[in-house]
Amino acid sequence: MPGFSDHRQQLTRPQLPAWLDRYTTLGLYGLLVGTGLCLVAFLTNPVPDPSFPWATLPESLRLPIAQPRIEHWPVTYTIGIWLWVFCFPALFLAGYQRYGDLDRGAALWLVELPTVAMLGWTTYCRFLWPKLHPPTWNAPAYTFVCWLYCSTYDSIWSNAAFLIALLGAVTTIMILQRTRRTKYALIGFGILALPLGLPALYEGARRARTEG
Repeated sequence: MPGFSDHRQQLTRPQLPAWLDRYTTLGLYGLLVGTGLCLVAFLTNPVPDPSFPWATLPESLRLPIAQPRIEHWPVTYTIGIWLWVFCFPALFLAGYQRYGDLDRGAALWLVELPTVAMLGWTTYCRFLWPKLHPPTWNAPAYTFVCWLYCSTYDSIWSNAAFLIALLGAVTTIMILQRTRRTKYALIGFGILALPLGLPALYEGARRARTEG
């Protein structure tokens, strides 16, 4: 029966602790708010992001005011981007809740997809991002080690980010193969990749509690 099947499926879905479930819900709203704040900057400033001077609205569509900037970016654009940074892990946690299971779901949603995201952003920032000068403490980045690169342009931090992403890939394989001591790899990757590593850190802490 459909009702029984839906109930059974709901029971088999992973359950997050209350604090993490609350973060996931608020994080999804935070992504929407962050998007809105970034769009506001397009209505007030002719060039919200100097890295992309072509991304602008015609003067006739802009408001007759201009926001002050925090370093290179307008205030609402800065806040919006940082909301995306700290709320982005909520996407993976929400996917894990909705579509995941305790084994393959944990590997995909809590480690593999964050690793792919980290690898993608690190590659983009290293080789494709039109860098602004001088570098600034306010440069948004999805992990703390990536922030060290984006705020200094020192390649050592970008290399470190690639190594951390490699650890995420190894951790994904360990989960799928049910390797012993996977919890340590999860915790290590989770801490090194914060805030993007929050889902992996949660899974590592959960396994540490249940496995002893």
